[in-house]
Amino acid sequence: MIKTSVASLDNNDPLREVASQFHKPEGVIYLDGNSLGLMPHCVAKRIETVTREQWGNDLIASWNKHHWIDLSRNVGDKIASLLGADYGQVACCDSISINLFKVLCAALSINSERKKILSTEDNFPTDLYMVQGLEALLGHHRCELVMVEEGQLAEAVDEDTAAVLVTEVNFRTGNIVDIAGLTQVVHKHGALVIVDLAHSAGVLPIALDKHQIDFAVGCTYKYLNAGPGAPGFVYASKRHHEKLVQPLFGWMGHANGFAFSPLYSPAQDINQMLVGTPPVISLSAVDAALDIYDGLSLDTIRNKSKQLTNVFLELLKASNASKELTCISPLDAERRGSQLSFEFEHAYALCQALIEVGVIADFRAPNFIRFGVSPLYTHFHELAEAVEKINDILVYKTYLASRFQTRNKVT
Repeated sequence: MIKTSVASLDNNDPLREVASQFHKPEGVIYLDGNSLGLMPHCVAKRIETVTREQWGNDLIASWNKHHWIDLSRNVGDKIASLLGADYGQVACCDSISINLFKVLCAALSINSERKKILSTEDNFPTDLYMVQGLEALLGHHRCELVMVEEGQLAEAVDEDTAAVLVTEVNFRTGNIVDIAGLTQVVHKHGALVIVDLAHSAGVLPIALDKHQIDFAVGCTYKYLNAGPGAPGFVYASKRHHEKLVQPLFGWMGHANGFAFSPLYSPAQDINQMLVGTPPVISLSAVDAALDIYDGLSLDTIRNKSKQLTNVFLELLKASNASKELTCISPLDAERRGSQLSFEFEHAYALCQALIEVGVIADFRAPNFIRFGVSPLYTHFHELAEAVEKINDILVYKTYLASRFQTRNKVT
């Protein structure tokens, strides 16, 4: 009965043909798109074009001939369309961490009489580290990190809060924070909102302009499938462009970088968020990967995401696995992102045992295993196959084998 319904879901999937645009290794069920997306065929082709033809043949002329110099802005505008943002407010550059440093400084500059950066205890650690680093640089009198539980953010905002830093989809649990409602509360207190969209971009409908978000950062190597270490993106609402100040003064953020003036004069738009020479090859990969979204509806993508996680939960409940794996993600699909996370004492070993049989998930300390589904290439029948393998490993306790106990450098 379950196999029949899974087959029906695959047959009626409006996104079923999109999967053919990705390279999928034979015999692999990939449930780790929330860490690193599959490689699109178009990305491999674009990288070959950029290296062999543009760099190889046209050399330095490519900065103008192939518009390398405009990639950060042009790719940023493509990303903006997925974020509910008008053009000219997103740049694709650097990493989430570096971009976060920029917008944290910008927020503290705008709210110069305030010092608190409010965030959650279970935010992604590097986000918290960046605030701690800024705190160490500026001193507690100018920057102070205050952490609360995720559900207490709104009530913790006060008149000394400069900005609230929140990740829309929690990296461990997949819980979705209501950023629209939170922003209303934060703005009433005169504070700003900085949103990390790492686990949102590409799988959730986002409306940054509509909800008056101030700043946002995100990555392109997860659901946007641009490749390992691909550049991140930064959004700064045009409301703030005139008073925008970020301290990484680089020549690409200069109002006229090729004038080579010894004094810095910042661009008066999103270009101020740029710093050094753009990484053309990886930016081109992002540009190509984003083409897959042409003609696709984020609502359709989101609906399939909810279906996938619901089916996965139903399949687990129908197996013995549900007796050993404790779901820490919201059971209501409306409240979770495109992942399901489970607590299990031997989560790391289970993850390694699954990889050995071709099911790729990932582990997060201290004892959680995550399954990230990508609506663009995850099929429903793959979930049924994955659950069978999960169940077998748990029944026979294969995960206890010694070869699964040693942790790799990257977990």
